[in-house]
Amino acid sequence: MQKKFSVVIVMMLICILAAGTAQARKWKISHVRPQNTAIDNDLKAFTAELEEISKGDMKAKIYAASSLGDYTVVQERVGLGAVDMACQPVAAAADKRMQIANFPFMFTGWKQAEKNFAPGAPLRKTIEGLYAKQGIKLLATWPAYFGGIALNKEPQNPTNPDAKKGLKIRVVPTKSFKLMADNIGFIGTPIPFSEAFTAVQTGVVDGVVGSGAEGYYASFRDVTKYYLPINTHFEMWYFIMNAELYEDLDDEHKKLLDKAAVDFENRRWARAEADQAANEQRLADYGAKIIKVSPEVIEAHAVKVRANVWPEILNDVGEDWGRKVLSGLIQ
Repeated sequence: MQKKFSVVIVMMLICILAAGTAQARKWKISHVRPQNTAIDNDLKAFTAELEEISKGDMKAKIYAASSLGDYTVVQERVGLGAVDMACQPVAAAADKRMQIANFPFMFTGWKQAEKNFAPGAPLRKTIEGLYAKQGIKLLATWPAYFGGIALNKEPQNPTNPDAKKGLKIRVVPTKSFKLMADNIGFIGTPIPFSEAFTAVQTGVVDGVVGSGAEGYYASFRDVTKYYLPINTHFEMWYFIMNAELYEDLDDEHKKLLDKAAVDFENRRWARAEADQAANEQRLADYGAKIIKVSPEVIEAHAVKVRANVWPEILNDVGEDWGRKVLSGLIQ
């Protein structure tokens, strides 16, 4: 009996020490943009709030500009615990079903997107579950923008989804983005984000899709001569954390972390739409020509992509599963 009691005490001490270590160590937070961009500043506000409300128990260091690796690699490393936290696009390499987060032309506007990514919404719960299977805790969302296409050369018939544009563009290395690009007249070429700028600069491709005005201004403004804002997809970034690290926190520190994450998310929703318009203007001020598109042009692209691309992606992620997710979207 004495021996069993001693073992119990030792195990309790180990758990307490583990929790203490999780709270005391300075966490690493990765993101894909340069310093002083919107996400970098929002993460600075998050870390400052977290340190303040935890009275110094929880601290974090931000690693900007993919300095800890390409976001596809970082997602895997968060699951393994090699990187503590990250705020970045979803990567589908580990699970093809995660492409559901980036279905092209899924939403028609900001209000619909916000409803579908609100805590408890079916789509958000689906994505949260997919992350959990990889050992990742979803802390918050960070709405970035509606996407467009940045080009180094002028496209032919840019507003006609049926016209051949005569240009090769870098696409996110997922089936959904390549199919979308191919179906609206471009030649989609999968290239990792970390290699995309050089690919445009050296003429391997003529432009990029997979981002929006904010991302193009931050990382591609020197090679962007034209911008086509056709709302290709709704770009959501996910603030993720190693699940084991989160679970090692005691209840009080979990509450504090959750509060800081909610504040981080709410601050972004309050200004995301205005930021998109401001970043399109920044691109224009830097010399890019913003190609004018009407709601009818965007809808024409959406109709074609939904008809031709969605069935292909559904086949890739599992048709029954994918249709169930799409049927749960809030209009």
